[in-house]
Order: sequence, then C-alpha cells, then structure tokens
Amino acid sequence: MPPGNGGDDHIEPIDLKKALEERYLAYALSTIMHRALPDVRDGLKPVHRRIMHAMRLLRLNPDQGFAKCARIVGEVMGKFHPHGDQSIYDALVRLAQDFSMRYPLVDGQGNFGNIDGDNAAAMRYTEARMTDVATELLAGITEDAVDFRPTYNEEDEEPAVLPGAFPNLLANGSSGIAVGMATSIPPHNAAELLTAALYLIDNPQASVADLMARTDGDGLVQGPDFPTGGIVVDSRASILEAYETGRGGFRVRAKWHQEDQGRGTWVIIVTEIPYGVQKSRLIEKIAELLLARKLPLLEDVRDESAEDIRIVLAPKSRTVDPGLLMESLFKLTELESRFPLNMNVLSRGKVPNVLSLKDALKEWLDHRRDVLIRRSSHRLAEIERRLEVLGGYLIAYLNIDEVIRIIREEDEPKPVMMARWELTDIQAEAILNMRLRALRKLEEFEIRKEFDALSEEKKQIEALLGSEPKQWGTIKWEIGELRKKFGPETELGRRRTQFAEAPEHDLSEIHQAMIEREPITVIVSEKGWLRTMKGHLSDYSTLSFKEGDALKLAFHAQTTDKILIFTTGGKFHTIGADRLPGGRGHGEPIRIIVDMENDQDIVTAFVHDPERKLLLVSYQGNGFVVPEAEVVANTRKGKQVMNVKAPDEAKACVPVNGDHAAIVGENRKLLVFPLSEVPEMSRGKGVRLQKYKDGGVLDVKTFAMADGLSWQDSAERTFTRSQAELLEWIGSRAGAGRMVPKGFPKTGRFS
Repeated sequence: MPPGNGGDDHIEPIDLKKALEERYLAYALSTIMHRALPDVRDGLKPVHRRIMHAMRLLRLNPDQGFAKCARIVGEVMGKFHPHGDQSIYDALVRLAQDFSMRYPLVDGQGNFGNIDGDNAAAMRYTEARMTDVATELLAGITEDAVDFRPTYNEEDEEPAVLPGAFPNLLANGSSGIAVGMATSIPPHNAAELLTAALYLIDNPQASVADLMARTDGDGLVQGPDFPTGGIVVDSRASILEAYETGRGGFRVRAKWHQEDQGRGTWVIIVTEIPYGVQKSRLIEKIAELLLARKLPLLEDVRDESAEDIRIVLAPKSRTVDPGLLMESLFKLTELESRFPLNMNVLSRGKVPNVLSLKDALKEWLDHRRDVLIRRSSHRLAEIERRLEVLGGYLIAYLNIDEVIRIIREEDEPKPVMMARWELTDIQAEAILNMRLRALRKLEEFEIRKEFDALSEEKKQIEALLGSEPKQWGTIKWEIGELRKKFGPETELGRRRTQFAEAPEHDLSEIHQAMIEREPITVIVSEKGWLRTMKGHLSDYSTLSFKEGDALKLAFHAQTTDKILIFTTGGKFHTIGADRLPGGRGHGEPIRIIVDMENDQDIVTAFVHDPERKLLLVSYQGNGFVVPEAEVVANTRKGKQVMNVKAPDEAKACVPVNGDHAAIVGENRKLLVFPLSEVPEMSRGKGVRLQKYKDGGVLDVKTFAMADGLSWQDSAERTFTRSQAELLEWIGSRAGAGRMVPKGFPKTGRFS
C-alpha cells in the first residue's frame, strides 16, 4: 500500500528481540510437535503416521497387491504432508528396511537399500504395501477410535494419532533432533514388552525393576533388541538405571566366533554388527587402521557377506590371543558402538517429556483403554441405530397389508405411517426404502434373530463401558492375542540381541595390542628436544642437533613401552613411546608433548618398569625411595612425586639395585650408607641423605655391598672398592662423608 500524503509512511516499530523470540519459539514448537519427536501412544512421527494413513486409503493391505512408491509418496505429499517428496520417500524406505526397523511397517518390493549404506532405488521403481504390524497400528481407525483433524489445506482429514494396538514406540524405537531437545530410543522385543504390559495391568504399582525382572523361564523387558543383533555388554544395574530415568546408553558389540582353518590356524568370523553401523564403512575403517599399522595383531580383513553378514578377520599369527585382538578392534572401530537412550517423547501427544520404561508402557496402555472405550461407544451407537430400524421392520411385517395400502393410496405415506404406529423418522424411511423381495415371510425370522443377537451384544457393551475391570480384561485378551502373533517362538519375535559381561583384559595389554612392537632408540637433547630413531643404535656420535644443543641421554626401547621423564620440579611425565616424534629433523621440544613448566628441565628419562623401585635425590641432599608403579602419570600435567622448593630442585633418579647407596657432593666428599635407612614413600620431600656447608649433590649410586662399589674413569676403565676398602666412607645417612678415595674420577661422577 503506498504511503499517504499526511506524512504517515506506514512503518511500524517492532522490538527485534521480542520478534526473534516469538518467531524462533514458533519454529521450535513446530519442530518439536510436528517433526522430530514421536508420540508415546503410537510411537510415530507425523510423516510416518501420514504414510500409514495414505497406504490404508490406497487399500495396500498385506493381502493385497503392491503399489508404486511414487504413488504412495504423491498421495502423502498432495493430501497430508506439505514437504519434499525425497524426505517422504526416505521415511517410507526406512519403514521397509529390516536392518533399520525391528518390526518393519512397510513390505517393500525392489531395492530398498542395504546395510552397507547403499541407497534405495528411485521411487518410480520400488513398490510397497503394509505389513501385519502396520494393520495392528491402524486397527479400528474407521470406528471413531481416534480424533481426526483437518489437513494442511483443510480439504481432507488425517488422524491425530493411530489406534496403536502394537507397542510401536519401544518395539521399533525412534530417534530425532528437535530444537533444544532430542530423542533416542532403541528397538525392543515386542513379546517382552507385551508380557511387561500384562504384568503392569495386574500390578499397577510395579517398579521398573519389576518390569525388568525375569519370570519363570520367560523374560520381561531385558533390554534393547536390535534388528541387527549384537551383544549388549552393560551391567544389569546400569541398564536398570537407564530405564528408570529414561536417560543412559547401551554398549553394543559385534557377535564373533573363532573358526578353525586346520593345521592350528584360525580366523575370526563376525556375524552380527552393532545397530546403525554401515558395514562397508566399518570394513574401510579397519583397513585404514591396518595400513596405518595401528592393529599389529591383525593380518587381513575380508568381507564375505551375502544375505547374512560374514566379516573375516585373519590374525598375524596363530599364537595371537583372539580375545585381545577383538578388544583392540572394539576400542578402535565401530565393532563396538554406544547407542544412547533418551526417552524424550510427546506425552499424551502434547507435552515433550522424558519418560521411564514404566511411564511409556503405562501411557500406551491408557491409550489402548481410550481406544477400546471409543470403539465400544461407536459400536453401541451403530447397534442402537440398527435396532431402531429392525423395530420398524417388525411393525411393518405385523401390519404388512395396511402398510402396502397406505403406500399405494396416500400422497404422503410417511407422516401417515408415523402417526398410525408411532414410528420414528428413521423407521418410516427404512420401511419406505424396503425392497419388495424383502417382504417374504422368512425375513421376519431373520430380523427377529438379528434383533435378539444385537440386543445381547448391546447388553455386553454397556456392561463393558460400565466396568473398568472388564475393560482391562478385554485389553489383556487383546494383548495376549497379539503376543501369540509376535511371540518368541515366531521368526519375527525371536530375540536377536544377546547380553554378556565384557571380558576383563589388562588395559596395558590392550594398549600394547594396538601398537606394532618395533625396536627404537629414544634421544633426549640438553635443551629438552625428544625424538626416536628406528632400531637400537650403538653409535650416537653421528646424531645431529640444533646449534648450541647436544646429546643429553639416549637409550633403547620398544614402541610398546612407556617412557618416564623426571623433571627438576620433582614431577614425572609419562609418554607412550609410539607417541614420540620420529627421527626426521631434531624432534619436538618436550613442552609440546606434555605440560612442563618453563623454569624446569629434564633430569633423566628411561623405560618404565613397574617392578622396580627408584631412589629420588634433590640438590640439597634430601631423598626417598618410591615404587616405580606409583609414579606413572595419566595426564599431560604429569604427577608430582618429589616436593621441592626453590632454590632446591630434583637432581637425580636412579633405580634401586642392591642394599647400599653411595652419594658424592660438589665438595667431593663421599658417603656410603645402607638403603634401609631411606624411607619408601609415594610422595614427599624425603629425608636428609648427606649434609653440606655449601653446594649440593653431584652424583648418587645404589649397589650391593657384597659386590663392592665401582666407578669408571674418563678412559672407561672400571675400578671397584670392596667393603673393607670402603670402611672409612661407610656411615649413617645425613653425615658429611669424607674426601673421595684415590683414583676417583675428576668429574666427581661414578660414570
């Protein structure tokens, strides 16, 4: 509209924050209510419900022929679901996939995709009809079982919810992401759900634990039952907690067995993979890890699947532990995956709510009762209408000649008949619409028989509507019949997912199984640069370093080892040898690999041996013994073991060998004392080992007194002093010691 002449430019000021809030809230509500969250009563989202309704209207029952999917999609899109045809077809395809749906709702003919992740054929090629499960969901929809609402263009009507005689929400599961909330429900075994529902009708106060308990030889709800099988390796306690709160998750592992190949050789055969995992992508991932040498126990992976899954895993050698090989694969690949549980559904079709297992079953049962009452009331109204008509017919038969006369002679026979026999409008209309052939005497007996039968049925329905126990009794009978149809002895109802405890394996063994064992040499420079060279080097003189840097220490290791690094701040850092940078260039500074303070340096580094003990010594002469198993750090920050305050710092870390320690200070005084005088601690400052007026510790060594104390001079000649020769240097710890003996190296160090 053009602006007027009065200066009014038709601009309306709107608060942007308020406008955005309103519009986003409208979008969020639309997503939550009409797209992402399933209804607890029939377990369907609107698109699935509309597909089911459209297929019913097209009469695509299980006993009828198939129709092109393009026709179904067109019907759904044109009448009920104003979204893209591809999204509707994708939803239809998923309803037909027996590896996606535990109980498929659509019976597909043609290519509907596969577990490798390949797409279905275009909708013009594929055909579909409903399954028996879908007909159970729709049972009674024409009998006023549920409310209908106008479609998007108000030309037609669609059901707000399906009658849902099948516990579809839990049996088939659901997943979806809305705005600010999501849902994720795994599939379950229908027979177990129906058994639990029967138990809940008899015991309304039952807890979730009761619904998960095992009855005599017959389980109630044991846990998820995925269409692709697999093994759930969670404890019963964690499964129970998930079902009580409606939130949690399940660890699902592939099912495998060892197959003998003769002559002592064997392979592992995987026959079931976790739900939702694409087989081709899984095998690609294993092959990538194999090429990256992350799976040293595995030689090869092959896909020999046809209709059934058969993945062949060949070990490196026959001596490999199959359990350990599979543990390493479970850790690195989707052969083990976690399926989250978040039972966030539309409670009563209106309110998003996280329900427990009991709440979900209870709401389904309440819906079944509503449907029963509505269907019974609808049938009652039909019976009453029919009884009224039959009553009119009986009057007509008793007075047949008079009826014929009135019809022949009167201009308006209807009001005359109504006045004569006190007939209702419906009765008079029915008599006037009667065919002449129905005037046979035999019909009267048929009508009286039908009248009596309907009168009896009416009495039963009125009794049902007036008694809650009778209603629950009828629901129990319906559920019992359904359970026979999907019982554990049927092919569809048989449980597919098993339960087991995950086998206990040492974590370090699993870690080693994921690293290829190779000999390496670890090189540490004076300025704290780390690298590894392949193989065990013997000559370090050829190693190059950055300008101003030089070799600090080098030692042999394996890629499966843990490397311990002790710093001047008294901290231990742990690094997997496989994580150290390779030999190209000068390596990396330690501060990139671990979180080490700038004012600290490396004291020493060595291969971790959990059986050993270490003697830690600070510059000022304090020290203690610590078991090496207790100094391993699990984080980048490291583990504080020796407490030192500036200007003191950690000076030495030596393995404990023998029964005595020899310590030499910068003042060239040597003291030898028994190691039994040094306490064993897991953390602390320690005790005084040697006393100084000035300076501090220069070197320390542990040895067995029976073998004597030995040292090397600059020419690498070894000198040994026996106990008798060391008498004047042997004392108690914390002494000052005496000047080193003749022949001791000028460096003041033992080597």
